[in-house]
Amino acid sequence: MCFVGTASGDDASYVEKFHSAFRGRADTTVLALFNSEPEGAIPVDQLERVLEHHVVYVGGGSTANLLAVWRLHGLVTVLEEAAARGTVLAGISAGMNCWFEGSSTDSLGPLAPLTDGLGFLPGSACPHYFAEADRRAAYLGMVASGELSDGYAVDDGVALLWQDGELVEAVSERPDGQAFRVARNDRTAVETPLNVRFLGDPEPETSSPNSFPGGRSTAGAAFPSSALLATADGARA
Repeated sequence: MCFVGTASGDDASYVEKFHSAFRGRADTTVLALFNSEPEGAIPVDQLERVLEHHVVYVGGGSTANLLAVWRLHGLVTVLEEAAARGTVLAGISAGMNCWFEGSSTDSLGPLAPLTDGLGFLPGSACPHYFAEADRRAAYLGMVASGELSDGYAVDDGVALLWQDGELVEAVSERPDGQAFRVARNDRTAVETPLNVRFLGDPEPETSSPNSFPGGRSTAGAAFPSSALLATADGARA
């Protein structure tokens, strides 16, 4: 599993939290684009090593800064190849926003629409839907006005899994987790609740081959034979 902490400037404490969370559960590596290069990190001039991993996990922080730095270094092309090979692309907060065409972000100060996402996933995204007081109203306004295209809103602790460009399911680590499809209708935005499977419930007797086990508030998309995850938890997005 490769952690990408670009949105937080490769914050050392964030990197340590990642290693601690997955210690004993996965072999972990860090991609360091700010040349901090903690021990064992993938340096900025060896981006192709990302392709060696089964999962790429993107941390939270500034969505705008993340996108700018990735594009500057050519990481987007590497991630496209990784997805085509079947790598799971995942992330939280800004690491959710980045995969969509657009998103609601506070990267530039007050909440605002960001319209130059990677477009690996269709439409727009909004993390922290109920966790932050202004998120819901702001996102509904952005979709209603056409500043952002129709999209998906998830609260903290909820995940969306996408496979081959199709939404497979929403899951939650909390029994009350919520997720919505948000679409423009005339000059308003309409929320349609998604079915959310609580991860504490027993697995269905017949599991879909496309199901993905668990995660935080997550959204996912995929190229052929791949899946992408993105989550809402995090200080900024």
